[in-house]
Parts: sequence; C-alpha cells; structure tokens
Amino acid sequence: MSPKMTAHIKSVEEMMKLGAAAARLATAGSVIGLVGDLGAGKTHWVKGFVAEMGCAAEVTSPTFGLVHEYRGGRMPISHFDFYRLESAEELIALGWDEYLEAGGVVVAEWANKFPSIMPPETQWYYFKIDADGSRVVSDRPA
Repeated sequence: MSPKMTAHIKSVEEMMKLGAAAARLATAGSVIGLVGDLGAGKTHWVKGFVAEMGCAAEVTSPTFGLVHEYRGGRMPISHFDFYRLESAEELIALGWDEYLEAGGVVVAEWANKFPSIMPPETQWYYFKIDADGSRVVSDRPA
C-alpha cells in the first residue's frame, strides 16, 4: 500500500492479496502494526503476507498463544497479538526486544494497545468494518 492509501476490501481473497502486496515490500527488520476491531480482517491480511513470503505454514490468530513464528520463507516472521496482554511489561517479558532485534519481520495485531514500545519506523495499517460488511484498510487512522 502506498502512502496515504485506502483500500476497500470485499472478500477474504482481496484481504489476503493486500497482505501479499505488503509482503513484497517487507525487508529484514520491518515492523508492522495492525489496528482494528475483532473480525476486521487482520489475521486474513497476515495469511496473505506469510504466504507471499514463501512460508507454507497455516496462519492462525495468536490470540491465545500471543506469538506465532513462521519460518521457511524468505525471512522469519513473528506474528504477535496484543489483545490479551494487560501491559507492555508482559510483552517485554515474552521477549519483544529480542524479536525486534532478530532481523526478521514482526507483525503485531492490536499494536495500538502499546504504541510506546512500537519502533518509530513501524508501518501502521488500520482495519475497519464498513456499514455494508466490507472492510476498509488504510495506512492512517479513520
């Protein structure tokens, strides 16, 4: 997605294509923050991202595991979900800093819960459910 871009998504496939497009731009050390309500499409976006990176693993929401690691693609991906975390200290205890320094890509759902620990170069994507049930994804808050 280019700067100041908004995408109107009408299907899971389109959401996955949007994630794939972002993966083509990712470099070692990229950090991506995803923001949006439950069911807004964040995990489907990650599915497209991981597939485009060349990893065949099944992508699921890390809501209960807090972090999933995907290996075997062009670079490792660490997929976080901050939804159940109560504090930034919990995230740091999970090894947040080590993941950031590992040289792969870090993708964090619900990243807006702890914006102070997100690196300044974080790429942000905002997801929302439109009135007609479609999804809107933007690189800036609505």
